[in-house]
Amino acid sequence: MVDLQAVLDSIYNELTPRIGEGKVADYIPELAKIDPNQFGMAVVTVDGKVYRAGDADVPFSIQSISKVFMLTLALGKVGEGLWKRVGREPSGSAFNSIVQLEHEHGIPRNPFINAGAIAVTDVVMAGHAPREAIGELLRFVRYLADDESVTIDEKVARSETQTGYRNFALANFMRAYKNIDHPVEHVLGVYFHQCALSMSCEQLARAGLFLAARGSNPMTGHSVVSPKRARRINALMLTCGHYDGSGDFAYHVGLPGKSGVGGGIFAVAPGVASIAAWSPGLNKVGNSQLGAVALEMLAARTGWSVFGD
Repeated sequence: MVDLQAVLDSIYNELTPRIGEGKVADYIPELAKIDPNQFGMAVVTVDGKVYRAGDADVPFSIQSISKVFMLTLALGKVGEGLWKRVGREPSGSAFNSIVQLEHEHGIPRNPFINAGAIAVTDVVMAGHAPREAIGELLRFVRYLADDESVTIDEKVARSETQTGYRNFALANFMRAYKNIDHPVEHVLGVYFHQCALSMSCEQLARAGLFLAARGSNPMTGHSVVSPKRARRINALMLTCGHYDGSGDFAYHVGLPGKSGVGGGIFAVAPGVASIAAWSPGLNKVGNSQLGAVALEMLAARTGWSVFGD
């Protein structure tokens, strides 16, 4: 068995000279203020062991990683009916592109690009006031992480609300095609708050452990989704989880994963562990530059790639 703590320590030590690489997401004013000189990793194995390195306990804005948890809630509400409103194919376009949406008549390509995630949020809101939908997500993530201290960063949510013009455009466009049921400002209010979830690497790895363990959380014994649904969420993360860098991530890392412009990457080694890496500097397609390198090193040293060691 690989000594996971030694592996994490070696990755951290090797990457320490590179901490600060990449460019923080400056189009969201609150994220532009984040110190780029931070890097953390956490691994939680299906037998409940936790391994950490660097800034693994520092909370950060998980941004688009929240889309995994909202997708899980939406599938719980409407099941396979969700796919009438959102596709399951990689986009090959920027995460906030409107061109593809027009070409495909208001049906977003997948649930992890912004348009798709906004449609998923609209599904979760059915029967809820916006505040209740936000509360449902927060309770769900706290339950998954078994940690009541997970919060939403109101400053980040406000910052996104004030600058999220492209997201308003995407949502209004889908509303015109009758693919958004609720008032656009309500849907985006929920969407901006979900993206502003603040979690540490350790909390994030704990929250996503059910996807590594056939749909159950082995640390609490709770069943979250069926094994089939966990497998399908992982498949979507592998093919669509990193915007138009998804193929590159699969090629280099070989694990289902989801990135966020806050610099976090969540990844799953099915049947083995869930992993979170964080470093705020992003590469040109909006994924954590150092986080992706760290996960490639981890997959290589553990043999966890789903494509073989």
